[in-house]
Amino acid sequence: MAVVVANMIGAGIFTSTGFQAAALGDPVQIYALWIVGGVVALCGAACYAELGTAMPEAGAEYVYLREAYGPSFGFMSAVVSLTAGFSAPIAAALASLMAYLSHYLPWLHAQDVLLGLTPRELAAIAMVWALVALHARGAMVGLGVTNLLTLFKVGSILVILVAAVAVGDGQLEQLWQASSSRPTGSELTSELASSLVFVMFCYSGWNSAAYLAGELREPERVLPRALLFGTLLVTVLYLGLNLVYFYGASVEELAGKVEVALVASEHLFGPTGGGLVTVALSVSLVAAASVMTAVGPRVYYAAGRDTAALSWLGRVDPEAGAPVRALVLQGAVTTVIIVLGTVDQIQQYAGLTLSLFATLTVGSLFVLRRRRSGRAVQTFRAFGYPFTPLLFIAVTIWMMVWAARARPLESAAALATVGLAGLMHTWLVRRMP
Repeated sequence: MAVVVANMIGAGIFTSTGFQAAALGDPVQIYALWIVGGVVALCGAACYAELGTAMPEAGAEYVYLREAYGPSFGFMSAVVSLTAGFSAPIAAALASLMAYLSHYLPWLHAQDVLLGLTPRELAAIAMVWALVALHARGAMVGLGVTNLLTLFKVGSILVILVAAVAVGDGQLEQLWQASSSRPTGSELTSELASSLVFVMFCYSGWNSAAYLAGELREPERVLPRALLFGTLLVTVLYLGLNLVYFYGASVEELAGKVEVALVASEHLFGPTGGGLVTVALSVSLVAAASVMTAVGPRVYYAAGRDTAALSWLGRVDPEAGAPVRALVLQGAVTTVIIVLGTVDQIQQYAGLTLSLFATLTVGSLFVLRRRRSGRAVQTFRAFGYPFTPLLFIAVTIWMMVWAARARPLESAAALATVGLAGLMHTWLVRRMP
């Protein structure tokens, strides 16, 4: 559950509401999207829980897609995990961290550059490699730190929620007051879909415990509980935080802001309270980046074991017991993403790419059920089948189609990632003896 919570609560919830406020201008519509996102995430978690208990191996999506559709889909999911699944969210978390810290560290605002990079980018890149070094020491060291950070993260969010109600200087009418310049018609549909991509990016991570299924003693009992209860807890926290944001600041004041939590907390608690909230949120962002740094290499490790040309990724350092080479590869890709994209671009790109492969993975549940028809099945079965996977698939396809019209650049980048992964697999297969 700590892995699920730490993976889900990353940069998105502390930044993306500002992007949604700019696009929609209506708090009620934004709340509705967060509720839809929570329901869809729970449906996905139920499907992954069944897949994970049926195939309790390291790699999650990589394993499920490989078994359902063949090795090429498994390989493409590994590439997507490397770029959009882990490296992009780590980049977004650390770039957002620097945006918050820049309000208190003036040197981060400096326009001077070194090797074409700003101080914010350099600081974020330094954090990337600090986390790589931490987790290269071994899984128990890195995940032990992550568990402590996650406890602090959840506790801090609960304190913020209680303090906002008890002593916050907010305005209730801001919870439903919309701006005068709201989109309508097809523009509204397009903006709703684009905003839902941000929401689903924030919920991404509901499947993270599945990546550790091969290391669980009782996956049929532990995995469903971790996925479902972790996702449900985060959904409640997300809804609470969004209420706090609009209780503290109007939709116009939040529109387009990256550091929405800081804007709202300064309205609610004053400058001192805003500073304390920033400290808590900074720890949350570091915790999210840390757990993703730890979990991601397990996917590339699984791909390395199956692909001869990538066998170097399937090796574990004998002293640390960690996949150090996979960690370094992920660190390098994260560095490139920090240099190339802004926070909102990274979130849109990752959200669209991950939604595509999550849809394929949830669809693989139908393949699994058909193959196992008439045979003994694992302990856990997804509730509400077949409506649970069908709802997940329908919502994500609608979102991706409409979001492509609003964000063509990010959609093209997502499709390009998938296409390049397919070409890479074809090339590697041809090189195999």
